Amino acid sequence: MIEKEKSLIFTGEEKIRIDLYLTQQEICPSRSQIRNLISQGKIKVNGNPVKPSYILKNGDVIDLSLPENIELKIKAEAIPLDIIYEDEYLVVVNKPADMIVHPAGKIRSGTLVNALLYHCQDSLSGIGGVIRPGIVHRLDKNTSGLMVAAKNDFAHLDLSRQIQEHQVTKKYITLVHGNLKDDSGIIDAPIGRNLKNRKKMAVTEGKNREAITHFKVLKRFSGYTLVEATLRTGRTHQIRVHLAFIGYSIVGDQLYGRKRQGLNINRQALHSYVLGFVHPESKKYMEFSAPLPQDIQELIDCLEGEEK
Repeated sequence: MIEKEKSLIFTGEEKIRIDLYLTQQEICPSRSQIRNLISQGKIKVNGNPVKPSYILKNGDVIDLSLPENIELKIKAEAIPLDIIYEDEYLVVVNKPADMIVHPAGKIRSGTLVNALLYHCQDSLSGIGGVIRPGIVHRLDKNTSGLMVAAKNDFAHLDLSRQIQEHQVTKKYITLVHGNLKDDSGIIDAPIGRNLKNRKKMAVTEGKNREAITHFKVLKRFSGYTLVEATLRTGRTHQIRVHLAFIGYSIVGDQLYGRKRQGLNINRQALHSYVLGFVHPESKKYMEFSAPLPQDIQELIDCLEGEEK
């Protein structure tokens, strides 16, 4: 059987078993197949055989010898992209709401990865594997705004390092229910998986990770507040969880917010509007901004109109 050699570099912060990680990367259709390949010596870490229970560490190089018929293929699709900046190392895009970043489960099309594969062709970092080529960080499906993707492994590793060392600027604009008591502040509350609902995250004293969000009030309305949120850490759903935790859930957030929304929007009113980082090659700091999308701007216009 023809085999294809492939290498991945693990750049995550969380502790995770190699069999689970590779299953999540969808290298094989099932976790049992991953375990079989490990037992056959087809999957090694840093050149050495491992067990399925091996816990990956940041920087581990995973070498795979996969049967040609196992590896999944993700199709390139001619989906329009709002490209803010691009060079031979990276591409910065303004992701629309309702777009998933990468294929997952039965979803194989319509994602940002499908669009990037068409636009960049073979110029995407392979560190993220077949499912996540070039993907350095993510936004929720219904969060719009700026993302950076890596076009080679050198850029991917450098950008991942900056994210892990909290050197990347990430600022969001969001509209929340209620009027925040303070004009600015810091939410320092660890986040972990919600034990009652695995689809949700929560501020918890159990298994968790440090999570810090800075916030600043931009404008107050009757019953609502426009807020700038700056991430110090980058946990799953962090801004949504933190603002709901202090009693000011995001407008339109059906998962962490109110069941009955007073304003008409079909997703959480959350937009990544500033992204800054040091360019991997030039070592110069670069910062990009993206205007508010129409649906959030219309909410603000409506609230401002009511106050006149």
